[in-house]
Amino acid sequence: MALTLRSSTSFISQKDTKGFKTADISNSIFFTQIKPPCRIRAKISMQESQPSHERALTSEGRKKEVLHGLPTPHGKNDSRVPVFVMLPLDTVSFGGNLNKPRAMNASLMALKSAGVEGVMVDAWWGLVEKDEPMKYNWEGYAELVEMVKKQGLKLQVVMSFHQCGGNVGDSCSIPLPPWVLEEISKNPDLVYTDRSGRRNPEYISLGCDSLPVLRGRTPIQAYSDFMRSFRNQFKDYLGGVIEEIQVGMGPCGELRYPSYPESNGTWRYPGIGEFQCYDKYMRASLAASADKVGKRDWGRSGPHDAGHYNQSPEDTGFFRRDGTWTTEYGQFFLEWYSGKLLEHGDRILAAADGIFRGTDAKLSGKVAGIHWHYRTRSHAAELTAGYYNTRNQDGYLPIARMMGKHGVVLNFTCMEMKDSEQPEHANCSPEGLVRQVKMATKAAGTELAGENALERYDSNAYAQVLATSKSDSGNGLSAFTYLRMNKRLFEGNNWRNLVEFVKNMSEGGRNRLPECDSSRTNLYVGFIKEKQSALRTKEAVLV
Repeated sequence: MALTLRSSTSFISQKDTKGFKTADISNSIFFTQIKPPCRIRAKISMQESQPSHERALTSEGRKKEVLHGLPTPHGKNDSRVPVFVMLPLDTVSFGGNLNKPRAMNASLMALKSAGVEGVMVDAWWGLVEKDEPMKYNWEGYAELVEMVKKQGLKLQVVMSFHQCGGNVGDSCSIPLPPWVLEEISKNPDLVYTDRSGRRNPEYISLGCDSLPVLRGRTPIQAYSDFMRSFRNQFKDYLGGVIEEIQVGMGPCGELRYPSYPESNGTWRYPGIGEFQCYDKYMRASLAASADKVGKRDWGRSGPHDAGHYNQSPEDTGFFRRDGTWTTEYGQFFLEWYSGKLLEHGDRILAAADGIFRGTDAKLSGKVAGIHWHYRTRSHAAELTAGYYNTRNQDGYLPIARMMGKHGVVLNFTCMEMKDSEQPEHANCSPEGLVRQVKMATKAAGTELAGENALERYDSNAYAQVLATSKSDSGNGLSAFTYLRMNKRLFEGNNWRNLVEFVKNMSEGGRNRLPECDSSRTNLYVGFIKEKQSALRTKEAVLV
């Protein structure tokens, strides 16, 4: 998703998705020595030649641009933020096996050496329960769990009940289970539908959460059975190696409607998106809610003046400054639409809480960072996604309270983004949005974790994450998951930036790897030793 979706890099070659060949190498790793670039050494030399008060001013002026200039947190014990790294989307193959295990093992060794706490992996519904209902294949994941354990890392596992593919960075395609797709082909109303009748196969519509539409099971029952199977398979690891279970609740695993689908060019940034309430189950719910308040006409359809995917708020009657969203009807519709999403999240998290209670594994849920049009009165893009957040209404406090009720960590995206980096016409404010969510989770007493929305390797992005991890206003972060492990991450400067970032997050920003590394830090993994010769090295990629 352009600005909130996790982008990805595939383990599977686009040319050869059936197998792979690996050079005959051992898993021994040499650590190359890095010397900082000349421009950095020159910068430090210039600083040293400045008077002390000028150096202080320079540092203050740059504190949002470099990691080490950020203010230090108040307490030592509560300032540490563990960093996890997302694994590629196709870590487990379509056949159910672990992809490139030797490369994965070497990569995990490198991450461990950098001080990373652990990794995150998607457990895909479309892979694990692919063959038939209630027949689960955890083989590839079991191999990964053992590998992670041997490297001394932790694991976050996402219960991914959505489709992979069709969004920015989705380098592989993992649809819903074939038997689910078969049911959808018989009854297309099982998936979200927009005003024009477009069906979205990313995720089953929440309108049929409690209906036995999946061969005698409700979607909530199917999700629960999947999670229960996972618990039974990995009970000996839960609360230990498997530290956290992130419960998928919508497209891209996020609690939201698929209001901005990028497949086939339907939506483009920074369009407002469209309401997804036109399958027969959602329409029946809307009609019932309208009848309950004595306004039958309000239940005939969604808003007629909400525009199209790629319009701006002021182009529509519903979202413009004093548009329909401010009327009694607008408030009724938005309360119903957002309320259905909250109920959906509550159902799934209640089931997850019951299944994983007593295992000592944390539960988390993900909320999308929809920051475009945040500076407008209506917050149109958030409204179509199901977040009733406007100039006059806090849409994130109810979500935080719902998650907090189940002891679930709220995981929020776009932690790396700055307002100044966004195009003016999009009316973005990722920083304002993050501040609001931090305050909402603090008010609700709900733990907050974070992710970056887009692939970033630069120190500015890391500095912004470090800044938002503080608890100066609202909740600080309990953990941060970096998007995503791939070849580029292990390249010289990118790797060094990650190492420095992990160091800062683990020590609250108090210490850092020196920019001029006279000791030649050994945390860059660039070479793997060949079996045949202990004296020769061969450059090799880790992923």
